[in-house]
Amino acid sequence: MSDQKTVAVADHYNAVVEDYHLNYDDEAHKTLPHYPANYFRLQILKKEVAALGAKSIYEAGMGEGTPLAHMAEMGLRVAGSDIADNMVAAAKANFTRRGLNPDVIQIGNIDKPESFANQMEGGLFDAMMASGVLPHVANDEQAMRNMGAIVRPGGTVFIEFRNKMFSLFTMNRFTKEFILDDLLDGVPAPLRDATASELDARLATDMPPARTTNIDGAGPGYDLIQANYHNPLELLEQFKKLGFSDMKIHWYHFHPAPPMLESAIGPAFREAAMAMEYDQSWRGMFLCSAGVVQAVRGEA
Repeated sequence: MSDQKTVAVADHYNAVVEDYHLNYDDEAHKTLPHYPANYFRLQILKKEVAALGAKSIYEAGMGEGTPLAHMAEMGLRVAGSDIADNMVAAAKANFTRRGLNPDVIQIGNIDKPESFANQMEGGLFDAMMASGVLPHVANDEQAMRNMGAIVRPGGTVFIEFRNKMFSLFTMNRFTKEFILDDLLDGVPAPLRDATASELDARLATDMPPARTTNIDGAGPGYDLIQANYHNPLELLEQFKKLGFSDMKIHWYHFHPAPPMLESAIGPAFREAAMAMEYDQSWRGMFLCSAGVVQAVRGEA
């Protein structure tokens, strides 16, 4: 990222733990003040893990534990970790409430595999999932290697990312940044400057406002932490370079119009977005703000 982020990632997630489980609730997710993207991601993960016939799964960045609990209730051997101690405490309580073993949960950092190495003592896993992790890591390639090392050869990883291509549809400051910093990278400065002036005249480059606090005002907002976007085309190449195969992307968090129009359109915006979820056509690359890469670890 170009600007220095001074707030620790764990501080952000520690502050949002209280109501985080509502993101996954079959009824509550319909009335959340924010779009329930996590709910749709969980439905994709459950379907794909079941289709694999996996017997075990690990979750890095498990949050308050609901997705991993669903996997345990599907009959899988599970374990997970998170960097935020409030999330780990909530996950243990969540597992206990559901009659699941809370001892499979601990503090862990995907950047530091020694922090969760003890959880591999029972053997590598058939699958692993990492949601809301890749945007925050110190080094993409090393984190992806660490994620791959959790699963057995031939095992499958499910790794969520924030979709940089979506910026082409937002018609705001992210569109300008993508055009100037990515599409026109290396183009002579006078041409980029002329393009910037034209974009300022045509786009809402003052939008969206920076999220410096969470929706309820508690804790540091998402834009104060390191939260990188990834180009899905480049990301798939990274997976291939690291020896993964059979890569595919599951798109979610659809937008039926540029996001700055949501307040003007009203409830119809969210209704249309939810109706589009699970559409896995090419449109997801431009209409979805997030995706999950599914990839198979190589035999080597």
